[in-house]
Amino acid sequence: MQTIIECVPNFSEGRDAQKVEAIVQAILAGPEVYLLDKQMDADHNRSVITFVGTRESVGEAALRGIGRAAELIDLNHHQGVHPRIGATDVVPFIPIAGVTLADCARIAEWVAAEAWRRFHIPTYLYEAAARTPERKNLENIRRGQFEGLREEIRTNPARRPDFGEAEVHPTAGATVVGARKFLIAYNINLSTPDVAVAKAIARKIRASSGGFPCVKAIGLELKAQNRAQVSINFTDFETTSIGKVYEAVAREAAAHGVGIEASEIVGLIPRRALEDAAVHYLKVENFRPELVFENRLERVTQEQAPSGGSLAAASLRNLAEGFVREVAADKPTPGGGSAAALAGALAAALGEMVCGVTLKRKSYASHYPALEKTRAHLGQLRERLLENVDRDAASYEAVMAALPLPKATEPEQAARARALEDASKAATVVPLETAELAAETASLLGSLRSITIQQAASDLSVAERLAETAFQGAMENVRTNLPSSHDRDWIIQIERRLVSLERRGSGTASAP
Repeated sequence: MQTIIECVPNFSEGRDAQKVEAIVQAILAGPEVYLLDKQMDADHNRSVITFVGTRESVGEAALRGIGRAAELIDLNHHQGVHPRIGATDVVPFIPIAGVTLADCARIAEWVAAEAWRRFHIPTYLYEAAARTPERKNLENIRRGQFEGLREEIRTNPARRPDFGEAEVHPTAGATVVGARKFLIAYNINLSTPDVAVAKAIARKIRASSGGFPCVKAIGLELKAQNRAQVSINFTDFETTSIGKVYEAVAREAAAHGVGIEASEIVGLIPRRALEDAAVHYLKVENFRPELVFENRLERVTQEQAPSGGSLAAASLRNLAEGFVREVAADKPTPGGGSAAALAGALAAALGEMVCGVTLKRKSYASHYPALEKTRAHLGQLRERLLENVDRDAASYEAVMAALPLPKATEPEQAARARALEDASKAATVVPLETAELAAETASLLGSLRSITIQQAASDLSVAERLAETAFQGAMENVRTNLPSSHDRDWIIQIERRLVSLERRGSGTASAP
């Protein structure tokens, strides 16, 4: 496995072990897919399955699980304390090795489209795959749960799915698919059954209420255990640590006159997340070495891989060759738009390198502030351009996915036209953003000529040529895709941005 992607689907069944096992077996019924963990919770009435696969296998495995869950779970008869809108409630993809977050977003888009096409389950995209800012947060999509969404999706345009019609599946509801960083699900159980206390503490610590950044939290009642729980998600454990949040919960609990009985990890956890807090301090009642993601991954891949070997790191040549082979394949994606975005990312990266080597020279100390600022800015541009490598391919694939949609009836024709319009706009906007980012990169590169070492002048020239290629290639893609839209007002807005960019574009050819 040269590429590894983790997938952690959450299914709305935590009481019937046979149903959960059937879903797991469906997921594993294909090559290069390895089960890492399976957890069921009766109070939540929810199961969390953790598996890994290659870039080629992980999406199809997730779809097998979605399809099986749709056959076995009826949300009309489902009750549990955890919010949910679907039999398969949420399907996140997480980059582990040899892939980027943008790769995972592309897979998420394909899975979401296929879930609608194969199973007629409407799907929403969230986190890094979200098409609108308000859908980045899962809680916004899940507002009202299955029962509320079932009514509101019909009348509120803001609740329309990214794929599918304005109607939930009668038994499987809807599904949210996305790409994100590693998320830690961590519960703290209080020594009280009073759920009001848990909800008050959750409000104190979660980011949306002014608490810790990258922390989501809700208060739940665990009737089977006669206690309240603060259920927490860490979306970036390196920004806010488990230990810091645990201490805060302990303080707030004491202020309410209650204590902490125990805490628990749901799913797997990276080794680094536990470095700042001893296990006994966190009172992790279910801890064992196999809960650590890296430990489980190493053991499972050794035991389950056909060769019995461990994962090998790919060389720089292999990493580059993989993308080049993808471009050379007899399929339309990745194509010119992706190649243009990659050229822009390489331009920014070379600029970062030139800044970095210059910062090591004491004779350039007077330029350090400008170099540090420019290097950081180029790093941001590099990341955004890398994301566009996959976003460009995904946008074109969305157009291709919309073309075969049914059109026998007027509602089907309207849905197909809307899908084509949305996909065509995305296929125009992504390269337009690439061109804007390339122009900004070129401008920054030009500012470095007089404040960086002469020995790196050739690297800077290569960077400027790459930025020019990225700009011109992306602009060609915009001009090609723009006529596919039928929204005249939108086209006028895009044309204005094009004119502005063309005026700036002369700066991308300034290298000597």
